[in-house]
Amino acid sequence: MDTADTLAAQCAKTAADQTIPALLHRNATEYADRPALTTLDRDDTRTWAELREEVAELSGGLAEIGLAPGGHMLIMMSSRPEHWLIDLGAVHLGAVPATVYPTLSTDQLRYLAGHCNAQVLVLEGAAELARWRSILPDLPNLRRIVLVDETDPGDTTVETVQLAQLRTRGRAAHQADPGAFERRWREIRPEQPVTLLYTSGTTGDPKGVVLSHHNVIYQAVVLEATVTVPDHAPTVAYLPLAHIAERMLGIYNPIYRAGHVTICPDATKLIPALRTVGPASFFGVPRIWEKMAAGVQAQVSAAEPAVREAFTAASAVTLEAYELRAAGKPVPEELAARVEQAEATVLRPLQTMLGLQSMVWAGSGAAPIPVDVLRFLAGLGVDVLEVWGMTETTGTATINTPGRFRTGTVGRPNPGMEVRLAEDGEILVRGPLVCAGYLRADGTVAAVTDADGWLATGDVGVMDEDGFLTITDRKKELIITSSGKNISPARIEGLLRAHPLIGQAVAIGDRRPYVTALIVLDDEVAPLWARSQGIAEPNLPGLAADPMLLAEIQAAVNAANAQLARPEQVKSFRVLPSSWTAETGELTPTLKLRRRIIVDRYSENIDTLYDA
Repeated sequence: MDTADTLAAQCAKTAADQTIPALLHRNATEYADRPALTTLDRDDTRTWAELREEVAELSGGLAEIGLAPGGHMLIMMSSRPEHWLIDLGAVHLGAVPATVYPTLSTDQLRYLAGHCNAQVLVLEGAAELARWRSILPDLPNLRRIVLVDETDPGDTTVETVQLAQLRTRGRAAHQADPGAFERRWREIRPEQPVTLLYTSGTTGDPKGVVLSHHNVIYQAVVLEATVTVPDHAPTVAYLPLAHIAERMLGIYNPIYRAGHVTICPDATKLIPALRTVGPASFFGVPRIWEKMAAGVQAQVSAAEPAVREAFTAASAVTLEAYELRAAGKPVPEELAARVEQAEATVLRPLQTMLGLQSMVWAGSGAAPIPVDVLRFLAGLGVDVLEVWGMTETTGTATINTPGRFRTGTVGRPNPGMEVRLAEDGEILVRGPLVCAGYLRADGTVAAVTDADGWLATGDVGVMDEDGFLTITDRKKELIITSSGKNISPARIEGLLRAHPLIGQAVAIGDRRPYVTALIVLDDEVAPLWARSQGIAEPNLPGLAADPMLLAEIQAAVNAANAQLARPEQVKSFRVLPSSWTAETGELTPTLKLRRRIIVDRYSENIDTLYDA
């Protein structure tokens, strides 16, 4: 048995027969007084023993209002401790919690609640209840609504209960039959669902991905086996819990490692949260890393010449060592000493400014990240390592690790996972991280794999001789120009986004004679750049037509084109006067481009790019 097979066997053995309730019981027993959950800037830390006691009370309360084993509970709530607690309360009943994105439309919410036949709906307060009020008559099987904040529900077609009342009822039930809670969770098996996650999707109805206890625990075991971080490490939770990354890194992995989660309810306060916590590991979607890089670049550019020169020299030394490690080569002692000196004298303050000074593993995923951004951050002394996966693979299916990585790739398969390419380049995966299936409206679960266990991911890639995977595109997002050229929009967009002024870009060209682009400015960097250039009104609508800014964007397009083959090059572009967000509809909640919506919404702008 080779090393990879041995590691896979060890991971399988460690994850076998484990459930999330069993791990929480272990934490409350063996690590009772260790911190488990905290909200940023609040004195509300719960120990593992205290957290489990609250979970037990809420679990009992949910049972009292009719949430049954196997039943579904929808949650629409911001990131706050109650979200963690009631989610785990449902899990301890053998029920299946599902968090929904707050950016979904009314029709989408109606579809999700009806599709999973939700028995209980948990809402944060009055605003959320108002969103759901018109949907409630269409949900005849919904038994109760739980309101987290004190809210006057008014007249509703479904009975409501306040979270405080639910906890009181659960506490009374727990005192009347203290063994009921223990009996319920001990009956749960690893193959049972632990959560239902609806993929946000760029087109069509969302799919309900069913993940088992074994799926999420195996992912946590794999992470422990491939990335060495301290025991009981602190982490920052800032993504929505409807996102598989936050589910894994904010709930299941901390339970497995008995870590300490600090909730950052407001993503705009992420940097202060990182500074406060100083985590050893952190996962950021590409836009987070791009903004960090742009912020440091802006600060260095505004510094005195001597400071800029010192940063350039320190970055060059650090990047030299990074390139050697990426190539699998040793770093000479003399170079290592120079890197240590550069970090101590120049780079450490910048790392500390970002809250990354204690970073052991920094990950990026969910979308491509420009290699130039990775290299810039590596020169800062922060190795951001790409991973790849999807909700259906419980997060990561492949991973770059600090000891073995290759820039521009998404790493090698996780222990126990198999990856191969179909004839058309589509990536196929098989192994213990593949989800149980897609929930059907009738409550059954449809397999996501073929007869041999392979999941067709829809991503297209290439694999090198050492097993490192590179994602080249989405199978259904390839641009095919009118001359028949197949072009990857993701590569073009990544090169454009590498410029700090560009927040988002979408390449256009399907069934067109050549490639063009719609560009959205970074709403933080662009005004700072404008002020540095003496532009009086640095707002996005004004900047979108400013000659100085357009010249800078043209330079960015030219730089991207220099790295592209002639058919891939952007012939013309349009800078749009407003931002793209999940709320405005151009992005999914996980910040992926909704290409169909963008093309439809900006069809007139696109047509003008081809009028010449």
